[in-house]
Amino acid sequence: MSGLQAPSAPLAGWQRLVHGPLAHWARQRPGAIAIDDGQQRIRFADLHAAVQQQAQALEAQNAPHTRLLDASQSPAALISDFLATNASGRCAALGDKAWSPAQQAQAQHWIDALAATPRSDAHGDAALQPFYIGFTSGSTGLPKGFRRHHQSWSESFRVCVDSFGEAANGCVMAPGSLSHSLFLFGALQGIWTGGGMQLQPRFSASQCLATLRQQATPCLVAVPSQLLVMLQLAERRAIAPVESLALLMISGARWMRQHTPALQALFPNARIVEFYGASESSFIAWMDANADAPPQVVGRAFSNVQLQIRDADMQPLPSGNMGTIWLRSPMLFIDYVGAQADATAALRDGEWLSVRDMGSLDAQGMLTLVGREQRMIVTQGKNLFPEEVEALLCEHPRVAAASVHGVDDALRGKQVWVALQLRDDAPPSAAQPPLQPLSDAALARELADWCRSQLEAHKCPRRWFSATPWPQTASGKTDHPRLAQWLADALPSADKTA
Repeated sequence: MSGLQAPSAPLAGWQRLVHGPLAHWARQRPGAIAIDDGQQRIRFADLHAAVQQQAQALEAQNAPHTRLLDASQSPAALISDFLATNASGRCAALGDKAWSPAQQAQAQHWIDALAATPRSDAHGDAALQPFYIGFTSGSTGLPKGFRRHHQSWSESFRVCVDSFGEAANGCVMAPGSLSHSLFLFGALQGIWTGGGMQLQPRFSASQCLATLRQQATPCLVAVPSQLLVMLQLAERRAIAPVESLALLMISGARWMRQHTPALQALFPNARIVEFYGASESSFIAWMDANADAPPQVVGRAFSNVQLQIRDADMQPLPSGNMGTIWLRSPMLFIDYVGAQADATAALRDGEWLSVRDMGSLDAQGMLTLVGREQRMIVTQGKNLFPEEVEALLCEHPRVAAASVHGVDDALRGKQVWVALQLRDDAPPSAAQPPLQPLSDAALARELADWCRSQLEAHKCPRRWFSATPWPQTASGKTDHPRLAQWLADALPSADKTA
């Protein structure tokens, strides 16, 4: 078990609310830039005044205590609306402007149902009142709402600064959609610390690199897909290193560590940190990026997180044994919003939570993440976690992304198939299905040999496909369910006995 470290000094009252520090910084740093979204630059004093005015308007309108915000607003307007909702004592729900009408209607239905229920007094503690509802992908295709209280993020801000130092107190570049909780968190960290934020309406690698350089921004929060685009752009255009960046925080998906030296060359003075977390848990574990680290190691628990590995009977396992990862911390979410009984939902056991990830914990407290419980494949009577195979394939210079799936097989139980995004794939023709059998036979043999040289035989894919364009979720992660459907559609024409 990984135990909690000694806590740092408790937060002041104004620090315990996500919007609380805005008034403090409006007094202390009135002329400092709070928000720069490339179109507007708003000072802390002006942001505070606008937030107070909007909050008073919400009170005068007797607005519902939970509001679904308009996600199509500019980033600056959306942050102001979010903070005003919080400042009025309300909870801000933030969806995705790319939602279908059905998804939008479903989310609004859940919010309306919440608005009809009385607010909990949370034992009189405002920090335990809900301030945010975010949405992530569910296995049903409908958005999955998760609700958080102020403490779950104020404690996250605190432990981030405690863990990563002064650079985490500076201006934060969060170059992604605010509907993704990672970028919203990064943006609001800039309000909480007084460092301010830099945002983009739409991610642009060239604009992001230029802003980091011109504004001497000390902190960048990014997902791996964004960083790979930046690296490719920097190589293609021979872009000079960005020396002003002091802290790079990577999350949202597994970082392909073979690219760490190139990333360090692009940001030579940055501390590069990978962290593992979830929408329901905030931070779980972290480590300094290391090209030589095993791909499945995700680091040690944050100082306010306690980890435990349990078996199927909920019993704690000794160090080194694989089981379900459970954690306890002050950063956990409150609950789900709407009917969320699907195979991806988190599990609760008193103060403990599991997001159904599987892994092990060594005697030194280092956590290894082998994969998601619901993605596990049983083939030839053995368990296979697709994440292990995907990580290996992504180390190959021709592979940009991979998605491994189990397809029913009478002999093996499941046969392992894989869809690939190749680095040199040409755009498909209009008549071409997005998923095709891998046409390069030499590459298929090379990848098969690559896997056999490093994996047990039952983990090696037997069918190879390429997918163009590569499907992604709104948060930039590989859309594995869509790829699974494409593979299922390929079954009638595929030889399943190969």
